Amino acid sequence: MPDYGQDLQFGTFLTPDASDPDRVVQLALLTEASGLELATFQDHPYQARFLDAWALAATVLARTSTLRVTTNVSNLPLRPPFVLAKTVASLDVLSRGRAELGLGAGGFWDAIEAAGGPRRSPGEALRALEEGIAVIRGAWDTSQRSVRVDGEHYRVAGVHPGPAPAHDVEIWVGAIGPRMLALTGRVGDGWLPSQAFVPPETLAERSARIDEAAVAAGRDPSRVRRLYNVNLSDDPAWAEWLAALTLEHGTSTFVLGTDDPAQIQRFGTEVAPAVRELVLAERSRGRESAPEPEPTPDPTVQVRGGEPVRPTPDDGVRRSGRTPWDESTRPAYDPGLPPLAWTAHERATGQHLVDVHDHLRSELAQLFDLIDQVEAGSIDAGRARSLINTMTMRQNDWALGAYCQSYCRLVTTHHTIEDTSMFPHLRGRDTALAPVIDRLEEEHHVIAGVLDDVDRALVAVVAEPGSMPQLREAVDLLADTMASHLSYEERMLVEPLARYGFY
Repeated sequence: MPDYGQDLQFGTFLTPDASDPDRVVQLALLTEASGLELATFQDHPYQARFLDAWALAATVLARTSTLRVTTNVSNLPLRPPFVLAKTVASLDVLSRGRAELGLGAGGFWDAIEAAGGPRRSPGEALRALEEGIAVIRGAWDTSQRSVRVDGEHYRVAGVHPGPAPAHDVEIWVGAIGPRMLALTGRVGDGWLPSQAFVPPETLAERSARIDEAAVAAGRDPSRVRRLYNVNLSDDPAWAEWLAALTLEHGTSTFVLGTDDPAQIQRFGTEVAPAVRELVLAERSRGRESAPEPEPTPDPTVQVRGGEPVRPTPDDGVRRSGRTPWDESTRPAYDPGLPPLAWTAHERATGQHLVDVHDHLRSELAQLFDLIDQVEAGSIDAGRARSLINTMTMRQNDWALGAYCQSYCRLVTTHHTIEDTSMFPHLRGRDTALAPVIDRLEEEHHVIAGVLDDVDRALVAVVAEPGSMPQLREAVDLLADTMASHLSYEERMLVEPLARYGFY
C-alpha cells in the first residue's frame, strides 16, 4: 500500500485507572513533556475501576497547552451521539482546537446492556454507527438551521446545531471487520485499529478495503488517516519498523499502549524523532528520483525564484562564562556553484533543518522555565506525588528531571542521525563540505559532554536541593553551546541540504 504523505503523529494509550487518578493525569502531562502530540484513553463506562474517559480528557486538556486528547475509542451505545458531539465540540473550543474523536460501535454487549444501553447485532451496530456519525457531523455544522437524521437507531428532528468545534475535529473509527472498514472509507476521517487485533501483516488487505470504499464514495483515500495502537517493543530496529509501516502502508499516527513513564519518555524522545527522520529521508529520496512536473504557464502571474530559507541567527548572547570552543577556528563553506532556484522541494528540504533546530530551541526555553518554577516552588508537589515515586524523583524535581532527560535524548538522537546518515551523504556529494562536517562532528562530541554535565547536575539536585545553582550553570552552558552550534550548522548546511537532500 502507498505512503499517503500525511504528517506523522505520535501518542499514548493510557489506562484511566480510577484507583490512582493523579498518576494517569501525570502520565498525560509526561506525554506532552516528552514531545508526543496525542494522549488517548479507553472508554468503558461500565468498568467500575475506570474513570469516565471524557471527564479525564477535560482534566488533561485543562492542564496542558499543546497536547491533543481523545478517547480510544468512544463507546457509542452508551454515548448519545448528539450529546457526545456537544461534549467534543465544547472541549475543542475550550482547549483551542485540541480535541479529536475516536469512535466505536461497541462490543461488550452484556456489559453495555447491564449499564442500560442497547444490545445490537453486528449489522445493527454498523448501521447505528453510521447514523451516529451523521448526527455528530450535523451537530457540528452550524451553517444549517437544524439537525435532522431519521435513522433506525438515532432520530434527531429539528434540534439546533452547535457549538461548532474550534477546528475540523476528525472522527477516527475503530474498525476490524470488512463492513466496518468499508464504513470507515465512506464516512470516517481515520482508521484506528490495535496491533493486538489487527496484526501488521493484515494492514495491507484491510487498508485496501478502506481505499476501495473511499473511491466508491467519491473520496480521496489519502484523506483517511491511518492510525495504529502499537505494542511496546524492545527491538533495536523498532523505529525502522514503524517507518516501514508509514512508507509501505500509509500509517501516519502511532499510539503506544503503556503506563510506564520511562517507556513514554523513550517513545517521545528517541523512537518518534528517529521515525520522523527515516520517513523524511525516504520521502526526500523519492521526490529526488521523480522529475518535477513542468508547471503550466499562467500569463497573469509573474514567475520568479522562490525565497531562500533563512538560517536562524545567533544573537551572540551568552549565559555562561565558559567557552567550549573557539568560534574563530570554524571553517566556512563556499559551494562555488550557481545559486539555487529555491523550488518548493528545495525550500522544504532546507527548512526541515531549521524546523528541527527551532524545536530544540523552544524545548530549551521551556527547560529554563521549569528551572524557574522549581526554584520558585510553584510546581505543585501533590499533583506529581504518584509519578515521583515511580520515577524515583523527589517532589517538585520530577518534572525538571523528566524534561532534562527528554531534551538531552532528543538532542542526542538528532545528532546520532546526522553523524551516521546525513553527514556521510553530504560529504560524498561535495568534498568542499568535508572540513565543515568534521568540525560539526567535533562539536557534537563537545555537546555530548555538556549534556553529561547537565545529567550530573540533575542527580545532585535530586540528592541535594541546595545545588540548583550548579544545575543552572550547566544548563546555561548548554544553552550557549546549542545557540552557537545550531546557528553555525544552519549557515553551513541549509543550502547543501536543499541542493543534495538528506540522504
